[in-house]
Amino acid sequence: MASVSLRRVAKQFGDQKVVHDIDLDVAHQEFVVLVGPSGCGKSTTLRMIAGLEDATSGDIMIDGRVVNEVAPKDRDIAMVFQDYALYPHMSVYDNLAFGLQMQDVPKREIAERVRAAADVLGIEALLERRPRQLSGGQRQRVAMGRAIVRRPKVFLFDEPLSNLDAQLRVQMRTEIKKLHRRVATTVVYVTHDQVEAMTLADRIVVMRGGAIEQVGTPDEVYNRPASRFVGGFIGSPMMNFLGGRIDRVAHMVALADGIRIPLDATRLPREGDDFTVGIRPEHFALADAGKPGFAARAEVVEPLGSDTLVFMRLGEADVVARLPPSLGVAPGDRLEIAVDPMSLHFFDPSTGKAVR
Repeated sequence: MASVSLRRVAKQFGDQKVVHDIDLDVAHQEFVVLVGPSGCGKSTTLRMIAGLEDATSGDIMIDGRVVNEVAPKDRDIAMVFQDYALYPHMSVYDNLAFGLQMQDVPKREIAERVRAAADVLGIEALLERRPRQLSGGQRQRVAMGRAIVRRPKVFLFDEPLSNLDAQLRVQMRTEIKKLHRRVATTVVYVTHDQVEAMTLADRIVVMRGGAIEQVGTPDEVYNRPASRFVGGFIGSPMMNFLGGRIDRVAHMVALADGIRIPLDATRLPREGDDFTVGIRPEHFALADAGKPGFAARAEVVEPLGSDTLVFMRLGEADVVARLPPSLGVAPGDRLEIAVDPMSLHFFDPSTGKAVR
């Protein structure tokens, strides 16, 4: 069973603690993505799993075995880096074979493994080329192939798509997903791109300031964020945040400028009166005729084809709504806006934690 477990793992550089006593379990064949802003500790965590950084404290386990003192080459992991790290003077075949040659794997087995990996990645026709003769996407496939031929227990990916253009990133996300399904091994993947995290992961680990903010499926971190930070980081455009006060008698939440949204009694937060209210852009809509809404003014309109982003003034707040392009909203339009009350998120304004 190729599982990975972290138990109160911390990393400190001098007086600065960059990873704070984190606990995490990655199951056999699970695809887990560590995501967060720059400096949150995600790459340092990955490098500790790989053995490229020593943990200051805590235990790192692979298949239940503590590997803190085990050399990287003996942890049975393979790592794919952001910069590909290919040998420029070697052919693609030799780049794929090099690690196996260092392990004294028989030549016939090396040839079989290289051909099998090339077939999985669709790079059979590239085996005689040098890295300089390859595109960015082809180089990334070779880097993944070098990991595949080793048949490791765990794959570690450190922001592997950062150097690719937008269209190629989309293509490579699909390739990595297919690869995981075919190779069926455990993957720990680091990225700062929340779209990559949402599309690739079985579970997402959202990190902030060296600590884990939330662990959950893409659906859980998107629809039930544990904090304002998670709600704002996961989703594009980000969640809108407004100050609100609960009227428990009238079953309403009051926002700025007298805007009031009725709530079902089951949606009322259990404690407190003042909250930060989170509204995702897609949960705004134009109010139906004769039904309650509130006035807003469109300031900037960004047509995206499939939908339109409308940046509005809502009272004293700036918000963004995702609306159908068929509405034909133009800058300066006065809109009557409604919000789905079942989609509201409530956060403690002092701690930022979600309030259910």
